[in-house]
Amino acid sequence: MKIRVERDGLADAVAWVARSLPSRPPVPVLGGVLLDATAEAALSISGFDYEVSAQVSTEAEIDTPGRTLVSGRLLADITKALPARPVELTVDGSRVMITCGSSRFSLPTMPVEDYPELPRMPEHAGEVPSEVFSEAVAQVAIAAGKDDTLPMLTGVRVEITSDRLTMVATDRFRLAMREFTWEPATEVEDTAVLVPAKSLSESAKTLGGSGTRIQLSLASGDGLVGLSGATRRSTTRLLDAEFPKYRQLLPSEEEAQMITAIVDVGPLAEAIKRVSLVAERGSQVRLEFADSGLRLTAGGDDEGSAEEELPVELTGDESLTIAFNPAYLLDGLSALRSERAKMLFTTSNRPAVIKPVGDDGEVVEGYLYLLMPVRLPG
Repeated sequence: MKIRVERDGLADAVAWVARSLPSRPPVPVLGGVLLDATAEAALSISGFDYEVSAQVSTEAEIDTPGRTLVSGRLLADITKALPARPVELTVDGSRVMITCGSSRFSLPTMPVEDYPELPRMPEHAGEVPSEVFSEAVAQVAIAAGKDDTLPMLTGVRVEITSDRLTMVATDRFRLAMREFTWEPATEVEDTAVLVPAKSLSESAKTLGGSGTRIQLSLASGDGLVGLSGATRRSTTRLLDAEFPKYRQLLPSEEEAQMITAIVDVGPLAEAIKRVSLVAERGSQVRLEFADSGLRLTAGGDDEGSAEEELPVELTGDESLTIAFNPAYLLDGLSALRSERAKMLFTTSNRPAVIKPVGDDGEVVEGYLYLLMPVRLPG
């Protein structure tokens, strides 16, 4: 194999594929990236560990077609550090030579015949603009759990109907839900799948292009979700776990209207960061809502204390004091993508709901962040 390729395109492609590789592959070849220069005028770069696959193509001048397998993370480090010059890749026996300007590298190759075949993309199911999809995944994935012993909490539940996608994630302490319209390829049956949040987030952030096609395969024992952009595609094996029945956690409209507060997101987030400086790790920030405004407090006599007051538009017949994990509260505020937020409460020991508010003062439907309060002492 002998090819010539632009440095930026190569480095970007290798970095994207290497991001999906396992940090400790069970066998060495699964830590490699496959360089395939058998297509005309294009280099295909791919990785696969039996759970996640990633493949990207970039333009290349192909003198001698061929395929080779090299360490993905090492190749990513090298291509990122190369000067801004064209890169020449040449396979000579069991080594691949990388030449860029005055820089030269020689890497050992791995046996291509031992590399697993990439899964085929599932059947095309529909399409949604990439910016909408990436924002929705980011808004929801922040609430997914990271404990692999509870796999049902490490995924994003994707509910599919003929005209709408709903994404939900929860780690038991908070829940995020986003709904948006999409364009199905054909008439689709209502269904739901559970996608690993980490893989979904990585793919959604970097697929790019004018639209991201969502493709699903729900065959028994081989469930895959596939995402593809203009030159990139990825597949992820679905989680075989039962997602919690989350809708029963959402307060009814009547309950949620008991106490509501509209606040400015930026000032509230900055105030939370300041007062939580005296809160021990995992401790609480207390929010006291009253007609006079919002008072935030944290800490106590032993470790120091802090307080700050902010204006608030409060609706309801009574004041309310409620406490939250400050990191979880900040996650929810940052995910709103709005300058103002509406906070809906029932009681100090029931979940609170946070929704974005538009410039017109009305709630922007389609996203909500539900947060469990921390029990107040006494």
